[in-house]
Amino acid sequence: MPPWLAKKLVAPEALSEKVALLRREGKRIATLNGSFDLFHAGHLFILYEAAKVADVLLVALNSDESIRSYKGENRPIVPLNYRLELMAAIECVDFVTWFSEPDPCALLEKVRPDVHVNGVEYGANCIEAETVQRHGGALHLVARIPSLSTSALIDRIGKLCV
Repeated sequence: MPPWLAKKLVAPEALSEKVALLRREGKRIATLNGSFDLFHAGHLFILYEAAKVADVLLVALNSDESIRSYKGENRPIVPLNYRLELMAAIECVDFVTWFSEPDPCALLEKVRPDVHVNGVEYGANCIEAETVQRHGGALHLVARIPSLSTSALIDRIGKLCV
């Protein structure tokens, strides 16, 4: 395991303990989740914005199985272990973890973030909203950079290969 990943990786079963430690230190916790497959500048933008709203940014990645369940058998393009390495290498990310469920609500139930960050395209009624708000957390929605999405990149690459 690369040293930059070893410093930031929190296994799902260790999340409660890590969160308790951060809370004892008085840290405000922000969460952001997603597949982050084919990492691009739009991902970097939302990570940077998420890091500004709390003391600690915890990024939770969908497992490969989770991604396949909603994006199809051809995804992810980049396996979880490499997506975790990439995410941990980003300076504004404090910790990385993963989840295998179709949505992050069980993980958010453990973490109970002060702020959960999501893309504005998911809206204030996103799937995470009820879990986050039930525990006193807030949503912070970040505008999307037009034309930057993994799906758009895949489409453009596909057109090059025809």
